[in-house]
Order: sequence, then structure tokens, then C-alpha cells
Amino acid sequence: MRRIQLKDKQFELFITEEQLSDAISLMAAKIKADAMDMNPLFVGILNGAFMFIADLMRRLNGPYELAFARYYSYHGTGSTGCLQEVMPVSADVKGRRLILLEDIVDSGYTMHSLKKKFKADGAAEVRIATMLFKPSAMEYDARPDYAAMEIPNDFIVGHGLDYNGMGRAYRDIYRIVND
Repeated sequence: MRRIQLKDKQFELFITEEQLSDAISLMAAKIKADAMDMNPLFVGILNGAFMFIADLMRRLNGPYELAFARYYSYHGTGSTGCLQEVMPVSADVKGRRLILLEDIVDSGYTMHSLKKKFKADGAAEVRIATMLFKPSAMEYDARPDYAAMEIPNDFIVGHGLDYNGMGRAYRDIYRIVND
């Protein structure tokens, strides 16, 4: 599909599933080379990252530990500026090296807040791996250690990303059309 409609917004095809798959494969190889010998605890941040987490974990294909947590700071097309914990990470992070798995890093607010939180909870190290990174939107010190793709500061949906709960199940990624 070249265009989709979600509620009151139109979106156009931006990144195909194949392009994303290739980028995630390259990132997985970097993580394997860099971090797998450190026995990291991967922490998948739900809901948006669920497809990315599955894609990445299949490619890592190793003796990793994976836990999940859920936070949100978005409503509609913008950040609320307030991080809400919906489901805390279930694993003990004390003394562990964490790799946070996030769908997208834009302002960096969520990842900056979570790095501080997990360090305060006793994590030895906290790294960030993200499917998509918007460097031009960065406002906080939370540059990802691993990013599958860098993109412009457009609002996007698909492959786990949503607009008010809609659009997560698309395999491709679409960007908002500002007609």
C-alpha cells in the first residue's frame, strides 16, 4: 500500500519491511560483535517496540535474557513530557549490563529517563538499541548506542509504531502526509 488512513490522518509509504529488515540485520551483527560476551539483559520497551524486539532477537539467536517493561510519554502525535510507568521490568537489574530495546528515539526523553532510572536501580551499564533514530529531534542526552536507521523528524506509524493506538500491525513504516 502506498497510502493509509488512520483516524483523521493520511500516511504515505516511507520504509519498506525489506529495508528495515536489512538494517536490523546489520545492527544485530554489531550488537553480537560488541555486547554478547558481556551477558546483557535485554529490556524490551513495550508497546511500540514489540515487532522490532522480535526481529532483533531472532537475528541475535543466542543465550540472551530478555525482559519487558512498558512506559509511555506520547499522546497523539506529540510527547506529553511526562514518563508514565505502566509495567516495570520484571528482572533484577542490579549489577547487570542492560540493553534497552526501543522502537524510536526522537527527543530522547524516554531513554534519558530510563537510563537514569536503571542506573539508580543498580544497573552496571545501560545501552540503547533502537529501530529508528531521529537525530534532528534529540533534546536529551540519550544518543543510541545502536540504531538500525536514522530518519528525519517526521511522524511515522507501522512496524509497532502507532497513532493513538492505530497502525502498529503494518509491516512497512509510513510517514504522515501534511497536505
